[in-house]
Amino acid sequence: MARGRKTIDSRFLQTCDITVEEFRIEPFTMVIFGGAGDLARRKLLPSMMHLFAEKELVKGFSVLSFGMPGMDDMSYRNLVKDSISEFDPGTPAEEAWAEFSARLYYLTGRFESEESYRSLKEKIREISVPTGKDKYNVIYYMSVPPQVVPLAVSKLKAHGLCGDSFNTRIIVEKPFGHDRKSAAELNKVLIDAFDENQIYRIDHYLSKEPVQNILFFRFSNFIFEQIWNSNYVDNVQITVAEDIGIEHRGAFYEETGVVRDIVQNHMLQVLGLIAMEPPVGFKADFVRDEKTKIFRSIYPFDNDYIDRFTVRGQYGPGRINGGRAPGYREEENVSPSSNQLTFFAAKFHVDNLRWAGVPFYVRTGKRLKRRVTEICIQFKQVPLRIMGRSCDVIDPNTLILTVQPDEKISLRFDVKYPYSGNQIYPTDMVFSYADTFKTGFHPPYERLLVDCMRGDLSLFVRQDSVEAMWEVVDPILRRWEETVPPNFPNYAAGTWGPKEAGILLRKEKRKWITS
Repeated sequence: MARGRKTIDSRFLQTCDITVEEFRIEPFTMVIFGGAGDLARRKLLPSMMHLFAEKELVKGFSVLSFGMPGMDDMSYRNLVKDSISEFDPGTPAEEAWAEFSARLYYLTGRFESEESYRSLKEKIREISVPTGKDKYNVIYYMSVPPQVVPLAVSKLKAHGLCGDSFNTRIIVEKPFGHDRKSAAELNKVLIDAFDENQIYRIDHYLSKEPVQNILFFRFSNFIFEQIWNSNYVDNVQITVAEDIGIEHRGAFYEETGVVRDIVQNHMLQVLGLIAMEPPVGFKADFVRDEKTKIFRSIYPFDNDYIDRFTVRGQYGPGRINGGRAPGYREEENVSPSSNQLTFFAAKFHVDNLRWAGVPFYVRTGKRLKRRVTEICIQFKQVPLRIMGRSCDVIDPNTLILTVQPDEKISLRFDVKYPYSGNQIYPTDMVFSYADTFKTGFHPPYERLLVDCMRGDLSLFVRQDSVEAMWEVVDPILRRWEETVPPNFPNYAAGTWGPKEAGILLRKEKRKWITS
């Protein structure tokens, strides 16, 4: 396998990359189970069109959507064109669209039908470009409800669509199970049909540039890595706040809730990147090994700890951006007496030498005051009041990594206010991705799709990590299912959540930095 530094013409690769194995994109067919559904129309197909327009795809690719409703190729191409116009701000050039759309196919079929899989096998061979010795590279994308995945995978195996002449990979969307037990059962089905290195469990948060940059920022800047520990860090805060509600996902949210939707995957993955030890290299398994160690090092939650250091919530009616926002129980496909969670806050502890005694405060919610995702590392306070009585309160230094809405890194520190005796003034040193690199916005799915085509698992989640993350949140979910919340809804839309979330930090003489 090739090693060394190499210039590669791709916006996903910089001129001088970390030395890792070289990946190539070969001709492939992507089979999208549920290719006429919401995810495919909003995210996957616009991303594929972008990649094609940016010349990131090899010529010998095709996209085959499989499922219901029934339609022919031309009807599907019209559906995709309408979807790209609706959900993608950039309109593709007519010539590019004509060439891209010619590679789109649709096969009507039912996921439980044996005949549908026989037809699928024939269709893949018909439209695919063989890579030698009648081998076909196939990527299966499970853009279907979680309960459909085991059925589809077992049918793929039964009809010889996972091996023999098919060199396959499979992309699975979260949630990966409903708890640890179901996650293990899902993995058993997947491993029965595919090798672990063929399974791409997708978490789109991991493809966001600021999230990826956590590792590079830490390990390429020696001044920060030296103070990235309990000797200097007072606390870490992770906030994933959305001002929108559940939108059109009422039925999904009634089954899932905020812990399964955001905490078990996105938030714990970010926590793992912040807390992990330096990997021995940037190969996929080296990084994933270190993150899994962190998940297994999180101090286990018992009922007493859950009652004292976690907060749950559900939004009621309120006002956002000057307009009325409905409460969760008013949303479509939601029970008017639902106790499902739309807010979560808690204090975690990573029980290892680096982080002993440092609290990790996490919070996430729907219909909060504003949309923001930030990781705040707050350093310890100056131990001596050397500035005199007028400066009794000095804000600690804080490093803030902002994922959205603006991608940036800022360092908050204090300076002397001009022409004052000894007045301290807090200010920020800011690095902006957009201002520095002059790059436009690219949907996270683009990077993940390219990595799967290349066979790079770095930004995908391994099964042992999935089960370790479930082990963290399962006790919380069980406890909350045993104790019905007495006061839902307990925060108004357009606020920062239940008052208990603020008390969680104030009782320890801290406060949320993002406000």
